[in-house]
Amino acid sequence: MTLDAQFETIEATSETGTPRSDVVYRAILDAIYQGRMPPGSVINEAALAQEFGVSRGPVREAIRRLQGIQLITREPYIKSRVVTLDATTARELFELRMALEGMACHIDARRMSETEIDTLISELERSRHSYVSDAPGDGAVFDFHERIVRACGNARIISLLCGDLYHLLRIYRRHSGAIVERKEEAYDEHWQILRAIKARDPQLAESLMRSHVRRAARNLFDHLDGENLPDI
Repeated sequence: MTLDAQFETIEATSETGTPRSDVVYRAILDAIYQGRMPPGSVINEAALAQEFGVSRGPVREAIRRLQGIQLITREPYIKSRVVTLDATTARELFELRMALEGMACHIDARRMSETEIDTLISELERSRHSYVSDAPGDGAVFDFHERIVRACGNARIISLLCGDLYHLLRIYRRHSGAIVERKEEAYDEHWQILRAIKARDPQLAESLMRSHVRRAARNLFDHLDGENLPDI
């Protein structure tokens, strides 16, 4: 989104009643998702306020919310920054994903209706361009992993993976799938997982998801300078 478009969006909030801090929050969140504000980059409140054409109040509120979901870090006497990717956090998050997304697939294979499965298959087909494209982004229009998790119907699994932690998970997922070749592989792996779910094979669906997450972890650690893949 261009600066003019961002300004027009925020100006429109006076008509829609949406708080400006909400619009600034979404704009910064999108910039982090898309890599326009990369890991470790400094957050300049004054510059952002000028960019968005608002006072610093809405920017501060947006940054506080982003701190709350762990996408921005702030320490005393140190400038706020976009969260930096690190090996320990990555290992913990991928271990969590392997366990819970694997279980979500196991449940999906037993509980999803044929209509729900067919709808997900159609959406995966339509989203193919977002996997194989060189364009920035991480397929935000269709999030396969979020859909798989929500489909399981387990409120606790959904809360853990689709609540506040979802945003941090998504940043790591974006970097693990940033290489075009990995995007193509991920698309094929998503298809295999869906086929197992449609075949009503819970063990296979869970195993495929766990293997898929493990490959994503390997890809991420291959691109974290000086880091080796942990035993997950």
